[in-house]
Amino acid sequence: MTTPQDLRAALAADGASTRLRAALAAGSAPDPALAGLLVERCAAEPDAFVRDMLSWALTRLPAADVLPRLRVELGAPRPRARAQALHTLSKIAAPSTWPWVTRDLLRDPDDDVARTAWRTAVVLAPAAERAALAGELAGLLGRGDRDVRLSLSRALVDLGDAATAALARASEDPDPAVAAHARATVALRADPDAGFDAAVAEARRVVALGPAHGTMAGC
Repeated sequence: MTTPQDLRAALAADGASTRLRAALAAGSAPDPALAGLLVERCAAEPDAFVRDMLSWALTRLPAADVLPRLRVELGAPRPRARAQALHTLSKIAAPSTWPWVTRDLLRDPDDDVARTAWRTAVVLAPAAERAALAGELAGLLGRGDRDVRLSLSRALVDLGDAATAALARASEDPDPAVAAHARATVALRADPDAGFDAAVAEARRVVALGPAHGTMAGC
């Protein structure tokens, strides 16, 4: 894998182990000329471990060579391309890229893209924007299956005190699914060791019984 052509062939090999070694080699000997190839492979790579190594290799390159390409990928039609571009942005963590995590990405119809956007937004959001981000994320409470809801709760928990007001409002939402998710997030924030499933079960019980039967401790 001494030339870009060799690397391209290795990154497209049938075996994931070969592709992983190629991505490792690209990161171990950073070459700005490879930025386009690595971004391209991120969008096509089916193996999560290889994609993560590709993202690492991209972080080893000058941001000026990588960030414009990632910005283009954020609008790509393929969900994997959008998700991996967001993931790589979170690893580079350049403050200037915060505006790139748009409302459309936070509400992306593809759950993997949306979940990655939530995590990336939490990493990139400046202090002055964190409360607004919490409000946007709280507007998504109740979305998706258990894993999607857990991802959203974790993002809100990671926002810390900036999420307090948004979670308090959502906990009184007329939609029981939204209210229960918000209350479970508050419980998870207060006691991370309690577990998400237990928090959801208790929150649903409280919402079903009415506000007189539960408190919003932790908000």
